[in-house]
Amino acid sequence: MASSSKPERTYHVFLSFRGEDVRNNFLGHLYGALDQKGIYTYVDSEELRKGEQIAPGLMKAIEESHITIIIFSDDYASSWWCLEEAAKIMDCKEERDLMVFPLFYKVDPREVRTPRERYRKAMVKHESKFGKDSEKVKRWEKALSDAGSLSGCHLTFG
Repeated sequence: MASSSKPERTYHVFLSFRGEDVRNNFLGHLYGALDQKGIYTYVDSEELRKGEQIAPGLMKAIEESHITIIIFSDDYASSWWCLEEAAKIMDCKEERDLMVFPLFYKVDPREVRTPRERYRKAMVKHESKFGKDSEKVKRWEKALSDAGSLSGCHLTFG
């Protein structure tokens, strides 16, 4: 029996987002629209089971998705966890042909590609915590630059 090199795909879409920025408004509408169309979408609040470890569950869900939508919002870069997700997503894009679609929610795509203002401030904070030459921070910066350089959708409305 021949083994397949293709990864098992469980989810159609994985949504990466900063909860406090979009969870109670935009995200609900996006998730609802995808669900209504029969698109099986991973959202941490919907899919993580109580008592389940967050890190392995989220990383596995990214690996098991066909498409990822990264919702870049004002405070996305302030969360080291969001940056870990973005780095994993970009790794899977290279290694597993994961399709990545950036959605710039009230954030200029240039802010993500070459951090200025809020994203720069967030990265400086991470550098002070993890070290300016930290491999982790460099990996996050590369993930932001690479993801921010992809063709996506820029939403400026409320």
